[in-house]
Amino acid sequence: MTNRRATLALTPARRAAGLLAGLALGAAVLAGCSSNGADTDCGLDACTIAFDRGVNASASILGVEAKLIGAQDDQVTVEVAGEQLSLSTGQQATEVGGFQVSLDSVTDQQVVLRVARNPNG
Repeated sequence: MTNRRATLALTPARRAAGLLAGLALGAAVLAGCSSNGADTDCGLDACTIAFDRGVNASASILGVEAKLIGAQDDQVTVEVAGEQLSLSTGQQATEVGGFQVSLDSVTDQQVVLRVARNPNG
């Protein structure tokens, strides 16, 4: 009696199906954000949010809600994870609810905020 190892050769169709399944899973992980009056660009541990000025703008990112409350000159008031923050451009990131929040830029049209998971907790 001879024992033979069974080898399963992956056909091109099986490889393609596996690749598509992996891509779908990755997209589902990164698509855990939504917005109203804002554009989001998210990775695994950080998001950049471009809020439109003059509208009720908010975004749900990384499991928390971020809202633009108001903006004047280079100072903005935002709410992240239920806490209001006053930020200005060039200011060091502020910690709130396990996240580092910083203001990237302010224009007449947009407020760009960066929210990143705090690597220390």
